[in-house]
Amino acid sequence: MKNKVRAQLCFMMFLEFFIWGAWFVTLGTFLGNNLKATDGEIALAFSTQSWGAIIAPFVIGIIADRYFNAERILGTLHLLGAVLMYFMYQSSAFSDFYILVLAYMILYMPTLALVNSVSFNQMRNPAKEFSMVRVFGTVGWIVAGLSISYIFSWDQGENIGRGLLKNTFLMTAVASLILGLFSFTLPKTLPKAASSEKLGVKEILGLDSLSLFKDKNFLVFFISSVLICIPLAFYYQNANPFLVEIGMDNPTGKMTLGQISEIAFMLLLPLFFTKFGFKKTILVAMAAWVVRYLLFAFGDVNELGFMLIVGIALHGICYDFFFVSGQIYTDNKAGDKFKSSAQGLITLATYGVGMLIGFWVAGKISTTYLLEDGKHLWKTIWMYPAGFALAVFILFAIFFKTEKIEYQS
Repeated sequence: MKNKVRAQLCFMMFLEFFIWGAWFVTLGTFLGNNLKATDGEIALAFSTQSWGAIIAPFVIGIIADRYFNAERILGTLHLLGAVLMYFMYQSSAFSDFYILVLAYMILYMPTLALVNSVSFNQMRNPAKEFSMVRVFGTVGWIVAGLSISYIFSWDQGENIGRGLLKNTFLMTAVASLILGLFSFTLPKTLPKAASSEKLGVKEILGLDSLSLFKDKNFLVFFISSVLICIPLAFYYQNANPFLVEIGMDNPTGKMTLGQISEIAFMLLLPLFFTKFGFKKTILVAMAAWVVRYLLFAFGDVNELGFMLIVGIALHGICYDFFFVSGQIYTDNKAGDKFKSSAQGLITLATYGVGMLIGFWVAGKISTTYLLEDGKHLWKTIWMYPAGFALAVFILFAIFFKTEKIEYQS
């Protein structure tokens, strides 16, 4: 791959995840403070990610794989996204905002697959080359969070009260506009399937890989993957509002420690996976979820502030050790025949169904423990995902039988 192309892909990936991190992390805080949304309404807004993930395979399977170049669709979706972000910036009522964010996530979620498709199409050896491009996405998310906290200070107490968090949508609109225009300069990624080729719902959603459920271990892993996304939703939906409410300085910037740890643990994953195997790697990830939420439950911004920082930094283990290991396991079990469809099925189940349930549950529990003064009983709220993650840990430990899975880097 030429250096120019590599630079283009890195910049594309940087902007792709800068765009997501620039508004999604502080969404709950923005909605609660700027639009006076209830916990249930905040859950509805976050669940648009899941609806986007459910609809995304149709966009990719029907349009990108059959009719138009991936980079052109990527550019078009981000240009439309920039317009929607600008209207979200101007929103003053949740009802209007919800329609906009739902439309935006339906457009944005397919772009996650499109940037991968554009990248893979330019690589001779994706297994070795992709990680060095993908890491710029994590850097983009980190830069977005640091900008919000340390450059603009939009997530500080007084500035939140002044409604400055709405500027995150304007910043995202500008980044979306840049990526939308830049995408048309990317190397051509032609559609791979013939437009006349028969393609059904089963293939689009990855349902042709359902035969993998005959393998008891894969079935246990699949169920565990859906269930672990319920406590994951608590983090995405509640972490920033929680840190703001208890008075942490620069909460969004400090939350980027989670992405920094992602980079570190991604480098450690091959060593850990090879030495201890798939089952132990997954169990460590699940245990990290339990520990993280206990740290949130019992930590504070004073003497026990380190507990909150450690809880944030555990994101690398929680995410990489479970989801990346799960992708490796799925790839290994599926073989060549169901390789793509199996990955699509897992994505649909986790980011689609699993997190859709998780956001709903998180909203219900947050509403239950909302006090009259507008604050929450956070200690009690965080015990729920901790207990749920522990239950999934026990389920997986008992029913998943150890098997050897090769790690290919």
